[in-house]
Formats: sequence, C-alpha cells, structure tokens
Amino acid sequence: MSNNPIVLIPARLASTRLPNKPLADIGGKPMIVQCIERALEADLGPVAVAAGDPEIYDAVQAAGYTAILTDPAHPSGSDRIYEAVCRLDPDGQHDVIINVQGDLPTLDPVSIRAAMAPIQQSEGVDIATIAAVIDREEERSNPNVVKVIAGFPEVSDLDFTIARALSFTRAMAPWGDGPLYHHIGLYAFRRPALARFVGLPPGILEQRERLEQLRALEAGMRIDVALVRTVPLGVDTSDDLERARAILMKNNLNP
Repeated sequence: MSNNPIVLIPARLASTRLPNKPLADIGGKPMIVQCIERALEADLGPVAVAAGDPEIYDAVQAAGYTAILTDPAHPSGSDRIYEAVCRLDPDGQHDVIINVQGDLPTLDPVSIRAAMAPIQQSEGVDIATIAAVIDREEERSNPNVVKVIAGFPEVSDLDFTIARALSFTRAMAPWGDGPLYHHIGLYAFRRPALARFVGLPPGILEQRERLEQLRALEAGMRIDVALVRTVPLGVDTSDDLERARAILMKNNLNP
C-alpha cells in the first residue's frame, strides 16, 4: 500500500488567551517554526504552514520553510489545510494530508508517525488520529479533555495499537471498568476524505459537543485511532509557553 503524505500546519493569530501565539519565541525561534521542525523530524514528507495571517507567512518564509497564505475567514483548520493543499499540490500527488496543530512545539515526532499507521494498515480508513490513556483522575470528568470511544485490544503485533473510533465526547465515557482515552487533535486524511469532509454541513452531534470530528462519523466516514504513550503539551497560556520553553531547553541540553 503506497502513500505519499504531506504535513500541513494550520496557524492563525486570533488567540484570546495568548495573543500572537504562533509567533511567540521559544528557544530563539517562533513557535510555528518549532512545530515545523518537529514535523520534519517525523520524516513522512514535505511540511508546509497554512497561514491565516501575513505575519505568520513572513515568519515561516524568513526561517527558510514553506507557507501558503490562506483565506483568514476559514472556520476551521481543516478548511485551511484543504485550501493550502489544493494550491500547493493541484495535481494531487499527495494522497494523504496530515494536519498537525500549530501550538504543539514539543510534539514527539513518533506521534505524527502514529497518525499515519491506521491509513497504512487499512484501505478502509478515511481519517486517522491518535489518543493516549488518561492517567490523571481529574481529567476523566473534565469536559475540556475530549475522549474517544474505541475498543483498543490489549495485545497488538502492530507498531501502534489501533482501533476504530465509535464516537468522541466531552463526557466521561465509556462507562464501566477500564481506561478512558484522551483524544489528541492530530489527523491524517486521505485526500478524497478531506475534500468530502470540508464540503459537509456541520453535524447535529458536532454542534452539540463542539467536536468537528463528529461530522465525519455522522456522515458515515471511518476514523481509526492509534494509541500513543503521552499527550503533547498544547500551548494556550503564558504558563504553557514557559513549560514549552523549559522542555525544549532541556531537550537541547540532553539530545
């Protein structure tokens, strides 16, 4: 099974909790550049930024990387990367689009590769994503921690344990004994699936839960999930930013 992925990072400046977040300095580089470098370390294919603002485009270009300036009115990152891939690759050479968030500067490249695993494993998968076991009790009932409902096998001979996503929710689910799984918003789309997804109207459950991926499930699309070991640090506040700086400084001192 042959795949030719491209990694796209949607980014825009409109953050209320941390203004100009993609341009925040981490280790002498804008955060968006750190995210590009993590994606390149995954060694899956070319990496580009789908920029919603000229300032982001300029910062990426200045660092020597690729950016596409996209419509600032896009309602989601999925719409932004779809515009970008259509312009970067109009002939459709890249058949898988990996959407990496632009606020994960400490993301383990292994997690990016994990998002490709379900697509490489099965031709029936439209969209792939990742999750990790919730190990903090307070996160089990936290609605900001999105859960994926999936029946992960206890034993797998694959590099990554993979299961089909049955649903996503902000509630504490599934019920009963056993782990809960924290969904991590990193996706790999087959190209036709991305084109279909951005053309769909918002789903009923999507609007209720405020979870975009439910639109795909409501439309009968298949999402498979690879289980990874840790949840990456998302930078949403100034405290998160300081943590990211400390993590990358430590990593640079201890390669």
